[in-house]
Amino acid sequence: MEIGVLALQGDFIEHYKVLQSLGVAARIVKLPAQLEGLDGLIIPGGESTTIGKLAVAYDLMGPLREFGRQKAIWGTCAGAIFLSKDAQRDQPLLNLMEIEVERNAFGRQVDSFEIDLSVPFLEDGGDVPYHAVFIRAPIISRVFGQAEVLLDLPDGRIVAAQQGKLLATSFHPELTSDARFHQYFLELAA
Repeated sequence: MEIGVLALQGDFIEHYKVLQSLGVAARIVKLPAQLEGLDGLIIPGGESTTIGKLAVAYDLMGPLREFGRQKAIWGTCAGAIFLSKDAQRDQPLLNLMEIEVERNAFGRQVDSFEIDLSVPFLEDGGDVPYHAVFIRAPIISRVFGQAEVLLDLPDGRIVAAQQGKLLATSFHPELTSDARFHQYFLELAA
């Protein structure tokens, strides 16, 4: 198995290192040809408008959409916004995942936070909480069509969704030492 990490902007190197620590072949992706032969792709956190504009500039929009129709893609934070059908503003989106997102839903950088969540679909997730890191995070304000809510906060705000092999998380699993979300994505990509 080989997983790509979109490396246009954001914290792609952190995802790359987690994949390597799991013994997974990982590839940095900046150009359409680098998608060839991958089993899955991670779109990292960063700034979603910048990621979208660079994807347009590097002629990646069409190839990314085609990839996502056939293979697994996981968007974290800005990557989740980029995967969505609706970001409530005009910006380049892949329009692959039937979710609507609200950018910076928790506030500014100083409003970033961490929380332990029960995540029963992860290995030991019912017994061992998942420590989620939110940095200027979006929320998934609505799921529709084939998308399903995967995880929400105690107050009901949606922070993870799945649609077949597409996964979106509002938080940053690559910034923790817990690789269970990466392992979950690898199962989707397999």
